Amino acid sequence: MSLPHAILTALLEKPSSGLELTRRFDKSIGYFWSATHQQIYRELGRLEQAGHIRALPSETPTRGQKKEYEVLPAGRAELAGWVDRTEDPKPLRSALLLRLRAAAVVGGVGLRDELERHLGLHQAQLDEYLEIEQRDFPPERRDTEPDRLRHLVLRGGIDLERFWVEWLTHALSELAG
Repeated sequence: MSLPHAILTALLEKPSSGLELTRRFDKSIGYFWSATHQQIYRELGRLEQAGHIRALPSETPTRGQKKEYEVLPAGRAELAGWVDRTEDPKPLRSALLLRLRAAAVVGGVGLRDELERHLGLHQAQLDEYLEIEQRDFPPERRDTEPDRLRHLVLRGGIDLERFWVEWLTHALSELAG
């Protein structure tokens, strides 16, 4: 996935200012595609230059006023084309797994503490995802394809967090034994 496509997706869901977009990233898309506020603003400029989005006209244009953006037909076509492309899975990149491999060579004094810290972080993220699922995706609210697709994204996050909680629990057990 790329940041421009994440932004186009978010703007098609709801036209937004850069500030609103960064806040929405922090609460939804950012769970699986992170970007800094600077990256988002920079990409908004590129998308506008490419003719994929435009700033909505303001009733009273003033310097420094926030711009609200909407997706243009060219941006919708770009996003639709991207959705239809094939893409191979990317290899997993995990600094934690690399540190475990390095610890096998040089040892690791604080490794158990770090695994426990990660376990706590993943458990907290899993709890948050489960709360979102219960609040936003009860079975009766999954009756349209867009709802089912949004729920599938969340389920992917839930399943990944469950994997990490299970794996870290196993890893800590292995290190203790």
